[in-house]
Amino acid sequence: MSPSHAAPRTGSIIGVLAAAGITVSLMQTLIVPLISTLPILLHTSAANASWAITATLLAGAVATPVAGRLGDLYGKRRILVASALLLAIGSLVCAPANSLTPMIIGRALQGFGLGVIPLGIAIMRDILPPRRLGSAIALMSSSLGVGGALGLPAAAIIAQNVSWHALFWGSAGLGLVLSVLILVIVPESPVTSPGRFDFVGAIGLSAGLLLLLLPVSKGSDWGWTSGTTLGMFGASAVILLVWGWWELRVAAPLIDLRTSARRQVLMTNLASVVIGFAMYAMSLIAPQLLQLPAATGYGLGQTMVQAGLWMAPAGLVMMAISPLAARLSSTRGPKTSLLLGALIIASGYGLALALMDNAWGVLIFSAVISGGIGFAYAAMPTLIMSAVPQTETAAANGLNSLMRAIGTSSASAVLGAILGNMTVKLGPVTVPSQDGFRAGFFIGGGVALLAALVVLTIPGRRRAGAHRVIDVRADLVRV
Repeated sequence: MSPSHAAPRTGSIIGVLAAAGITVSLMQTLIVPLISTLPILLHTSAANASWAITATLLAGAVATPVAGRLGDLYGKRRILVASALLLAIGSLVCAPANSLTPMIIGRALQGFGLGVIPLGIAIMRDILPPRRLGSAIALMSSSLGVGGALGLPAAAIIAQNVSWHALFWGSAGLGLVLSVLILVIVPESPVTSPGRFDFVGAIGLSAGLLLLLLPVSKGSDWGWTSGTTLGMFGASAVILLVWGWWELRVAAPLIDLRTSARRQVLMTNLASVVIGFAMYAMSLIAPQLLQLPAATGYGLGQTMVQAGLWMAPAGLVMMAISPLAARLSSTRGPKTSLLLGALIIASGYGLALALMDNAWGVLIFSAVISGGIGFAYAAMPTLIMSAVPQTETAAANGLNSLMRAIGTSSASAVLGAILGNMTVKLGPVTVPSQDGFRAGFFIGGGVALLAALVVLTIPGRRRAGAHRVIDVRADLVRV
């Protein structure tokens, strides 16, 4: 990169990678407006239709750490393009579907593309100048929330006014355009890791995660004490223990558990689980509260489109917070930013208890919570990257993304059970009660405070982890 072209080139790289993150999060919210009508659209039962959501969750959990390791070994841009193409191919499979099987296959393929964000962050670490790195990583991290917030109203408008098939045709186009932009604008990272891909480790981790997350997401349907649910949890524990034994002995592990056991990495990943839980609690509760009929006495009677529009500013707040979060991480250390984010999230849930009676209140508390998430998400990659070798950046960030996914899955199970059991009758149907919503807000706030306590155990201040990143890069060049 010549000096005269470095600034615009850098801006283009950041823009394309951030767009990739937003596209990934759009894929996750794409199907939300269709949830209630999926059984009719796919000519199946409600329980079977839910697999269209579960498939993406499971595939994404498996793909994220695997894609990260493949990127470290064989080139991060190469795997990033492959991930974007999988998003497009999955959308093309879903677009003409009128039955369950192709929808599940397509949604699983979309899930295999979820490694885009950790790969994008790893590329940023390898190629961006120090002065742009912190803000770029913060923007990339916040893209997950931005796309989710903006995707909900956009998907609802398209589904209601055009066709639900158009959602997937459009996402296929986005995935293809994104692949081309990555190839044209984003250079390949010069940093790769020696060694071979750990196929045994990948199979073991995939099996363990599937057996863990499947009963988490389907336990309410199967019964939490059923033989199937408990059997899968038990099998997952055994497989992950054996997998850990293997990873500690293989020369080139899928995930370096010794590095992951370092206090800074371990506690940041634990914080990611609880932050992910706290984030999803708001995403799950607020839209339901907005859309419940006003006849309940506490529902706000909004349509899907209106609810999405009330939630959209939260994503914009997250994007606006990202440069401020990067500046705080640079001057006070990413631990400070993560702690502040957890405390802001907790205060947002406190506001929710007071402001849940009107749509403007929902907008305010969801924006506050999203602001806290922006601070937290900006800090976590920096904490991870300042504690791992540069050759393991993508794999380490992939593991961190997996921890967030486990948190969101757990939130879905816990809050789904609470809202499903604390109900009131509304004509012939039951809906979540006001006490159920309040309990959900209490839990979200409590989990955010737990995250703050976890953050306090992270080793002391790391000022400008990005500078350490650049120092490592310089050391590699000197070698």
